[in-house]
This record gives sequence, C-alpha cells and structure tokens, in this order.
Amino acid sequence: MKKFWKEILILIIQLFLFYIVPLFAGMTEMGLVFLLIVGTFILSIIISSISKEKAKYFYPLVVSVLFIPSIFIYYNESALIHIVWYFVDSLLGLVIGTIIYKLTNK
Repeated sequence: MKKFWKEILILIIQLFLFYIVPLFAGMTEMGLVFLLIVGTFILSIIISSISKEKAKYFYPLVVSVLFIPSIFIYYNESALIHIVWYFVDSLLGLVIGTIIYKLTNK
C-alpha cells in the first residue's frame, strides 16, 4: 500500500470531485460538468507526471468506473455518456502527463 500512496491520494481527490463537489455546487449542470472534466484532466496529468508505477495506466478506467454511482446519486441516466468523456479526458491527460514526465526526467 505504501508503494501506491500517490495514486491513492489522487483517487481520493477524484472521489471528492465526483461526490462532494456536486453537493455544494451552485452552478448550472454544464458548469459542474466542465469543472469535473477539467479537474479530471488536471488530476490525470498530475498522476502520470509524478507516478513511476505501472498502475497509473489504469487511472482512466478507474475514473470511469468511479463516476458510475454518482450518476444515480446526482444525475439521471442521460448522464451515462459522461463515462466516455471522463475516460477520454483522463486518457488524454495521462498521455500529456507522460510526455511531461519523459521530458523532465531525461
């Protein structure tokens, strides 16, 4: 467990984004979706640029699965398409973060 503390911390922040932020968000639904997408993108860049573990490559899949229960808590079934957006968003952030990691650790 100690080996993956960075990844676990990022996932806890991601959980906070998916489950706590909508409780206090006074924004419109599109504003909240934008906030969650940008937050996921930034967290995926962070996890891929600070982590040396291979487990970071599962991050897009984990993010997509973590979002599923929040659909039924805060949204309706029409938000199921956002699972794809979070997967693509975190995958893109992972690629960008990996490039940053490769460039800074030469």
